[in-house]
Amino acid sequence: MADATIALIEDEDDLRLALAHMLAQEGFEVLESASGRHGLALVRRTRPDAVLLDVMLPGLDGLSVCRALKADPATASIPVLLLTARDDEADVVDGFDAGADDYIRKPFGRRELTARLRAALRRGRSSSPLHEAGTLRRGPLEIDLDRHEVRLDGRPVYFTPAEFRLLRHLAAHPGRAFTRDALLPRISGPDAIVTPRTVDVHIRALRRKLGRHRGWIETVRGVGYRMRESDPGP
Repeated sequence: MADATIALIEDEDDLRLALAHMLAQEGFEVLESASGRHGLALVRRTRPDAVLLDVMLPGLDGLSVCRALKADPATASIPVLLLTARDDEADVVDGFDAGADDYIRKPFGRRELTARLRAALRRGRSSSPLHEAGTLRRGPLEIDLDRHEVRLDGRPVYFTPAEFRLLRHLAAHPGRAFTRDALLPRISGPDAIVTPRTVDVHIRALRRKLGRHRGWIETVRGVGYRMRESDPGP
């Protein structure tokens, strides 16, 4: 029996076939697609355990596919790992903004890919359902822990699963400063292959979505980040 079912959406035939073969050897069942539109339909129809998604797809690109999956309640909880040869910081931010759970740069090794994939699968399984109750309120923020929803000034704002976990952790400990290393498990879990730089990327994403309320997340020089205890003002 397969460990998990993986949807592999990659338009380069040789790479897709090689990845499919490698994943099968690792014990996964692989569903293949060579285009964004077909891949999106495939995921919606089959509900795989995770998605490996190339960014540079013809027609409907990978970021658009990722956004569509994360906007659909039926597929929002499926981990999406982006595959790309682009490594600019802006590209990484765009990937996480689209809702990606991880971002893997090409070329990558077999061990790295399978480790990241298995870590994403573990995080997805451990976070559903969420064993917490109640609501956290910090100034204009209202974080519904049961529904995994965030409201800002009474209006719903979408946060990716990793962003939600990070925001929830900071909001649950107002005034307490956390180092980047301490925040890493809140983003990707203890088994993920990430760096402290990943925390900075997610913090920037949180601040962009908070807009004029971005000051609630404070940078503590030489330490890391914290949620303010009171309104920082304009």
